[in-house]
Amino acid sequence: MKTVITICDTCKHDDWAARGMEKTDGERLAALIEAAAADEPLLETRRHSCLMGCERACNIAIQAEGKLTYVLGRFEVDEASALAIVEYARKHAESDSGQVPFRSWPQGVKGHFVARLPQLGGTD
Repeated sequence: MKTVITICDTCKHDDWAARGMEKTDGERLAALIEAAAADEPLLETRRHSCLMGCERACNIAIQAEGKLTYVLGRFEVDEASALAIVEYARKHAESDSGQVPFRSWPQGVKGHFVARLPQLGGTD
C-alpha cells in the first residue's frame, strides 16, 4: 500500500501576483515533489485543486489507507522543501500507523504541521 502525497496546485503565496509568475506556487512545488518522489516505490503523488489552507500556502497532505493523515503547509517553493516532504512521506509509508517519531522528522517539515487526522474507522 502506497503513501500518497496530495499537493495543492492552486496555492499561491501573498506576493505571487507581484512576482509575475505564470504557474502557481502550488504547481511549482508539485513539480519539485513529483521529481523528488519519482523513484520512490512506496510513494505516489497527486495534485488537487485547493486544500482550503490558503493562509498557509503551500499545502500538502500525506495519507494512506488505514493510517493517520497529516496536513502540512507554509512551505517555500524550493528543492529543500520538496526533499523534506518526500523524506517524511517515505517514513510515513514505512510506519504501520503512519505516525513518525519526532526524532525522525526531517528538519524541513518541522513547524509545518497543520493537522493530524485519525484513520477512518480506526481508534487512534
